[in-house]
Amino acid sequence: MDAVAAAGEALPDVAADVEALYRDGITARADAFTPQWADRLGEDIAGAFREALDRPGGAVGRGPHRYYVEIYPEQIRDFAGLAGHPWVRSLCHAVLGPEYRIVELGFDVPLPGAERQPWHRDFPSPEETRTGRRLTSLAFNLTTVDTEEAMGPFEIAPGTQWDDGQDFEHRMFPPRSAYDRYESRAVRKYPRRGDISARSALTIHRGTANRSGTSRPVLVLGVDGPEATNAEHHGMAVTRPYWETLPRHVRDHLDCPVVEELTPLVQQHTIEGLVMGDA
Repeated sequence: MDAVAAAGEALPDVAADVEALYRDGITARADAFTPQWADRLGEDIAGAFREALDRPGGAVGRGPHRYYVEIYPEQIRDFAGLAGHPWVRSLCHAVLGPEYRIVELGFDVPLPGAERQPWHRDFPSPEETRTGRRLTSLAFNLTTVDTEEAMGPFEIAPGTQWDDGQDFEHRMFPPRSAYDRYESRAVRKYPRRGDISARSALTIHRGTANRSGTSRPVLVLGVDGPEATNAEHHGMAVTRPYWETLPRHVRDHLDCPVVEELTPLVQQHTIEGLVMGDA
């Protein structure tokens, strides 16, 4: 479904997705958008990536030939269609509650030659998850290419969102002595243009080596529940004219300043330990 749900429209049943998130740490909806929608997103990401590489602080390394860039909602043509997608809204409401907050928009780009990353999670596990076994944030991912093995697919170890992690380096990187456990669970994902996934960023994962001649850009939409504090690491903002164009069901969940003018965004969400990759 491409369009934003109309006011009063019933949102889809996501009970099976919630079960999958709590069991595996990841779920997905195939064909949530059209391939043409994903192609337009790919054009927007390509333009934002070129601009980011041309200025200091515009992109942050996540390993050799691998970058992360945070962007503003206005830099993609259909942010409202993404943030307001019925499946996204329904899943956020079911997992994070009615006061969920959109706090991050960015993308990862594993270029040709990108090396395999170490196993990691994106931030330390909060108390609510470690002891209460409750998810307090979600990361939605959309590919702009049809993923093939040589492109370095995303790899995830299902069920590891519950790992305590207090003894991990930076509470994010498990010791190499534990790698056999993650590799025995590892599942590679091969999404196609138009698919969307949702995961707990605490589920242990890594990007694999890109041995193709093609980059594999992936959009990231980060969403917090009321207790989560990931907004502190991001610089999301929108201009007032743009804010006024957004439907209310998107505005109500967009946690960011409304400003008169956007300034070049300097990346804040660095993940120490990903710079060198796993090679």
